Order: sequence, then C-alpha cells, then structure tokens
Amino acid sequence: MNIVRSAATVGGTTLISRLLGFLRDVMVAAALGTGPVADAFFVAFRFPNMFRSIFAEGAFNSAFVPLFARRLEGEGEAAARRFAEDALAVLLVALLVLTIVAELAMPWIMVVFAPGFSDDPQKFALAVEFTRIAFPYLLFISLTALQSAILNSLGRFFPGAAAPVMLNITLILAILFLVPLTDNPGRALAWGVAAAGVVQFLWLAVSLWRAGMVLRLRMPRLTPDVRRLFRLGVPGVVAGGITQVNLTIGTMIASLQAGAVSWLYYADRIYQLPLAVIGIAIGIVLLPELSRRLRAEDHGGASWSQNRAIEFSMLLTVPAAIGAGVLSADIIHVLFERGAFTAADTAATSLALVIYAAGLPAFVLIKVFQPGFFAREDTKTPLRFAAISIAVNIAVSLALFAPFGFAGIATGTSVAAWVNAGQLGTRLYRRGEFAPDAQLLRRLPLILLASAGMGAALWFGASALAPFFAGDLATGIAALFALIAGGILVYFSLCQITGAIRLADLRRAFTRG
Repeated sequence: MNIVRSAATVGGTTLISRLLGFLRDVMVAAALGTGPVADAFFVAFRFPNMFRSIFAEGAFNSAFVPLFARRLEGEGEAAARRFAEDALAVLLVALLVLTIVAELAMPWIMVVFAPGFSDDPQKFALAVEFTRIAFPYLLFISLTALQSAILNSLGRFFPGAAAPVMLNITLILAILFLVPLTDNPGRALAWGVAAAGVVQFLWLAVSLWRAGMVLRLRMPRLTPDVRRLFRLGVPGVVAGGITQVNLTIGTMIASLQAGAVSWLYYADRIYQLPLAVIGIAIGIVLLPELSRRLRAEDHGGASWSQNRAIEFSMLLTVPAAIGAGVLSADIIHVLFERGAFTAADTAATSLALVIYAAGLPAFVLIKVFQPGFFAREDTKTPLRFAAISIAVNIAVSLALFAPFGFAGIATGTSVAAWVNAGQLGTRLYRRGEFAPDAQLLRRLPLILLASAGMGAALWFGASALAPFFAGDLATGIAALFALIAGGILVYFSLCQITGAIRLADLRRAFTRG
C-alpha cells in the first residue's frame, strides 16, 4: 500500500466534501445568522456530528480494522464476513436502545450540553426539538462507520471518504427546497441532517455489494470476537474522538456567552478542512498499513511508515496552520460576512480561527500517532491520554473564559491538543515503537522555514488584494483562491530550494508500490 497515494484518495475526496460543506455553511450563515435559531441548530447539529466525527473519521477503525484484517488474512473472507455480521447485529441493537433513550431524555441531555440555554426558554425548546429530529443520524452514521471500516480493510478507501459528500449535498438540497417551505429554517435543516444519515448508509451498502461483501442481519450474539471488539472499541472511540469531545465541551461552556457557539462553530469549520484532508486521511490509511506490517513482524517497515506519515502530514499541515492564521480575517470576511453575519461576527470568528490554527499541527499529529497504538490493539493508553487532555481542556477553558470569553475556550482546545499529541508521541518513543529517523529530523526544520517564508508572502499579498476582498462574493472568493494558490506556489518553491521536499520525492510518492 502506498500511504501517500491512498491518503491522497481519501484527502482529495474529503476536500470535495469540505468545499461543499463551505458552500453549505455560506448558505446556512445567510439563512440563520448568529441568532437563537442558529445557536439551537448548531447545538443540535454538534451532537450527532460529534458522533459522526468520532465513528466515521477513523475511531471505529481503531478496534475493528485490526480484528477484521486478522480474520480476513488468517481465516478467509467467510470468517471475516461472519465477524462483521455479528458486530453489525450487536451494534444495531445498542444504537436502537441509545436512540430511544436519548429521544426521551433530550431535555435533560440539553441541560448538560448547553447549560446556558436554560436561561432562554425559546432557545432551549428549539434546541431540544432540533436535536430530537437530527439524533437518528447517529444510528445510521454508526452503521455507516462499520461499512466504511470493512471497505478500508479491503483497500477501498474512496466510498467511505465520499460518504460525507452525501451529507453536504443533502443539506444543500434542504436549504434550497425545504427551508422556503417552512417558517423555521433550523427545523428544516434538522430534518435534512436526519435524511443525510439514511442517504450515507445506502451509499455504502451499495459499495459493499459491489465489493462482494454483503452483510446479512443475524440475531445479536456476544461472541468472544464481538466482546473483544467492544473492549477495544469503547476506549478507542473516546480516544479517537478526543478533538470532537473537546470541541463539544467548548460548546457547552460557550453557550454561556451570546453568539459564542456560532463564532466557534464557523471557526471550527475552517480549520477542520486541513485536519480532515490531511490528518484524518492519513490516520485512516495508516492504520491498515501498520496492522499489515506488524502482523508480518516488519517492525522496521512499521517505523518507516510512521515516520513518512508524520513527514507528509507536517509538510502540508504547518503551512496550512500559518496560512489560516495570517488570512483568518480575510477568509471569514469573504466566506461568511453577508446577510445576518456582521463585521463584529467576522472579528470574533477570525480570532477563534487564529487560536485553532495554533493547535492544528497537534490535531493532525494526534491522528497520525494513534494508529501506532490501535494497530497493536492498544486502545487503553490513548484513552488515558485523552482523559488527561479533556481535563486540561476544561481547566484552561474555565480559567480563561471569564477574562477572555470564547477566545479562552478556543485556547483550551488547542492547548489540550498539544498535550495529547506530546503524550502519544512520547509514549511510542519510550516503548521503542517509534523513533524519528534522520530524514524526518532533517526535513521538519526546513518545512517550518519554508512555511514561515510563505506566511510572509501571504501577509503582503493580502494587503495588496484587500480591495478585492471587500467586493462581491465572486470577486472575494476569486481573490482569496488566487492568494492561496500563490501561497502554495511560494511554499513548494521554498521547499525545493531548502530541500524540505523535492519534486522527485513527490513523484515517487504517487507511484504504485
């Protein structure tokens, strides 16, 4: 398996999804703005979307892929399919029970997830209603995660990566055709979220059929394999979804400040693009690669794969973080400042984006380091580190919220990410399961140097293009994309000059092997 080529498949498809997501958010911002309906919808969307990110973006893989791959290679396709069917049966029952309980207990759940809404009965009632409508999305997206994990184990990364495209298309259609028919756009969008779960499930069901891996529904049985799956899966889900857990905690605290939930949401949408395209994509393809090498006792190859994954991810993440920080105000202004989204909203959201950008390399490193544990069927160690990270996030967010408001919450999220990434990397190093090789140690400083040069170029370029950013949407987007394209050209030219990466290296990375 070529890690870079496979990651490019996942990342490229994810990029299409996130671009559609930006279009969706531009439309949502114009329709909802940052008022009570928007806050209620974003809390409702955050709840199932948190589980989407936890399950669908690699965490379920952490437990399932190594076990499924072992059955597939050691006992054949029939045994692997039987294991997947047993997992499906138990997972379906558990999800149905969870969904029913959550629907009934939603008012109490909302008190926990958005405590600040309790002071506004209308906003609280809307949040409960919207979340009840959208919550069945969790059931379908969790089943979709199982389907995607099977396809990833078979080396078919595209269908799972394309599933979020279906989410964005469904929500865009809801905005275009359902919102005009209702008196509450938030309610229409909540129904769109629920429908998107069904669409994604059907998309991957067809993909499994094409792969010759059709799953039959069996009576649920807690077989030894299923028990091990859930023993590994529960801590893996928490550890794999640590970023989303921290963001959800931030949403809870932000509900105490008017508008803060929306500001953090829009900033989150921007930095989630490079996180998904780079970090999540590499994490998804690295796990089966490490699992395969470790089963073959190729520990040297596993270490080489881990080093190249870090090198490639930082090659793209460091300039993305610097670019997001330098262009934060311009990005938010061009994409969102229209309709009910004001200049004050732009200033607040861009500040949050700068803080999130400072943590972006850590968010990506978490996704790159975790497969080193998951491939060895160790999900408890990342869970312990995740618990520490959550504690750090809560402590920093609460300490800084009073003096700095929503900016303190964003700071807590980024600080917690660096703590988590540092613990994961250090533990792998101390266990002798990862050591930075000479190539990685030589290229990381050069990547930072080239990124700094690109940041300076973007700073001057943004000043020159400021009049175009103030124009209409089409002009602003064209100017922004031209500036970003210029930054990319400057960056890779500096990489070639400094030796951070050579064109020959990129060509080899995308060849088959």
